Amino acid sequence: MKYSDCEIKKYLGLSAKELTDNGICPTCFNRCTNESVFGSDKELKVFEDTDIEILFVANPRAEGHMMIATKNHYHDLSEAPDYINEKIIRYAKQLMLIIKEVYNCERTYICSMCDGPMNHYHMQLIPRYSFEERGSKNFVKPRIKYIYNETKFNLIKQKLEQFNY
Repeated sequence: MKYSDCEIKKYLGLSAKELTDNGICPTCFNRCTNESVFGSDKELKVFEDTDIEILFVANPRAEGHMMIATKNHYHDLSEAPDYINEKIIRYAKQLMLIIKEVYNCERTYICSMCDGPMNHYHMQLIPRYSFEERGSKNFVKPRIKYIYNETKFNLIKQKLEQFNY
């Protein structure tokens, strides 16, 4: 989404929740204001092309929690073109296998929780480990701090680069 200089000045400094409540997509606003909302995601990103980006979640629900987000703004899957949805599902399937291998988790759950008046379409991939209970509670586990692991980061990046979409 594009924002005028006037809109940027008016909304600069607001939290993601405040932007959403004002009908502004925090993800798009972050991108057009040199990362004023969430900060830089360069150290989290393992893949991007013209349509999507894949990155670690900055405040994950589990070690290895990642997401696939669209580059252009769509509120959710129902608004995105079929080719984007197909690409996301293909990458999600591959990423689920990669996360399971790299993080030695039992399962990787996928969800899209695009709620609120202004959200940005993304799919979350949340690992569940063998010591954790099974079930939907894994989607709302407490958030933890992302800890960069160079070996795992580079391994996921390498495996995604080898993926032949």
